[in-house]
Amino acid sequence: MELYIIRHGETVWNKEKRLQGSSDIEINENGRNIAIKTGEAMKDIHFDVIYSSPLRRAYETAKLISKGRKIDILTDERLKEISFGNYEGKTYEELENSGIKFSLFFDKPEEFMPAEDAENFDSLIRRAKSFLDELVKIYGNTDKRIMIVAHGAINKAIMLNIKNIELKDFWSGGLQNNCNAMIVAYRNGRFDILSEGKLFYSHEQ
Repeated sequence: MELYIIRHGETVWNKEKRLQGSSDIEINENGRNIAIKTGEAMKDIHFDVIYSSPLRRAYETAKLISKGRKIDILTDERLKEISFGNYEGKTYEELENSGIKFSLFFDKPEEFMPAEDAENFDSLIRRAKSFLDELVKIYGNTDKRIMIVAHGAINKAIMLNIKNIELKDFWSGGLQNNCNAMIVAYRNGRFDILSEGKLFYSHEQ
């Protein structure tokens, strides 16, 4: 089994550094452009299955990348982005200026305190594990290549389970760029990370 774990295309809120989380924001023109370029660059890579977060920014990215392929896109609720609750729609700067130490989310995730109506890291990591375990059960002993299109934090939660690392190292390898692919192989009962930063388009575009 081989996994291509891809982050969605750029959104307006990405550009403005606003927290999206469970908010259903669509990709912008640049997001569509890089998704199309990614799909064109990957046209000779065969995929057997495509999974996507049901949120529009991920699902539209999956559709654009997979354009021309006769493969259904399967949505899975477990691939939704972490919910930031009432922090969503606010910029990092606005949160910090109001006394909320949001920088801990990236710098020290083990110390981060989510909003009262938000999801915590433990919950995120558990649903990532549930999804990953199901893939291993269904496809683990096959040569299937699977595309997963989702979001920055849920994708890193999948990688945390693959790497078997602690929460403090959650962001090891760095936050994915939009349409970046992390490529992982599963063979003989173990995962091998082939790439954590594969871009199929020029980052300057």
